[in-house]
Amino acid sequence: MDKAMNCNLCARGCNTDREYKAGYCGMKNEIRIGRAALHMWEEPCISGSTGSGTVFFSGCSLRCVFCQNYKISMKNVGKTVSVSELADTFVRLQDEGACNINLVTPTHFVPHITQALDKAKCRGLNIPVVYNTGTYDTVDTIKMLEGYVDIYLPDFKYMSSELSKRYSNAPDYSIVAKKAIGEMYRQVGMPEFVSAGEALREDVENAQSTEEQMLMKKGMIVRHLVLPGCTEDSKEIIKYLYETYGDNIYISIMNQYTPLSTVGNIRELNRKVTQSEYDDVVDYALDIGVTNGFIQEGDTALESFIPEFGE
Repeated sequence: MDKAMNCNLCARGCNTDREYKAGYCGMKNEIRIGRAALHMWEEPCISGSTGSGTVFFSGCSLRCVFCQNYKISMKNVGKTVSVSELADTFVRLQDEGACNINLVTPTHFVPHITQALDKAKCRGLNIPVVYNTGTYDTVDTIKMLEGYVDIYLPDFKYMSSELSKRYSNAPDYSIVAKKAIGEMYRQVGMPEFVSAGEALREDVENAQSTEEQMLMKKGMIVRHLVLPGCTEDSKEIIKYLYETYGDNIYISIMNQYTPLSTVGNIRELNRKVTQSEYDDVVDYALDIGVTNGFIQEGDTALESFIPEFGE
């Protein structure tokens, strides 16, 4: 393979010929997925009442030490599928009632995914596509998705380069994430919603839209997982997002951090986020004026948030 064709889809820039060798993400050129099923644990406007048609891709370019999906991100659990089989999976999820197709950790398979979406649309796929990423994508990679993705669901994990280096070996994470999110916003703009009832009708103008659940059909939700001991960094992220995008995006503040064995001897990560830590971050968001957002209530740091992955 010509050197220009080697993989640089993520900001690692490993320039690996994945036809012959796995890249930093741990994946060769064959699509590998760990799970494809209806998923109820996203934000309400993404999961709806029927579930998000979620495809978890194996491998990851970030490989965070605390990753709750480490079985697929680091151990590469999953099965190999062709582009055509991936397209069939998208259509199957739609037939099962999915309100969207949700691509989780997809960066290293973007060229395959766009091919599969082309095929799936020819086979009747007509629901929104969600790009659910850890946000270590290059701007060029995000540009490849223009016209394919309706909803961007990026993480903004860290503002501090010290934290991003310690937990994800990515000291430039915030620089990369800001640029990627900027391109995502350029593509989808302000959020648009449709009622669940309207989503099932072709003639949406005549549909009733009273108290029905609203589903996002276009726009961006930026997620931030609060980490133990890192509330000041969380505030910096929320401040940046609100000052940059205002109410034109949604901010999802999550408290579901689950300490797993993968964190090893990183002592500060071997505990859950306290309620006072989480409340402090949420109160900050409210104080600076954030209104378009999602928060989690109750004890969400449970293993029930971790799907079962299989071969």
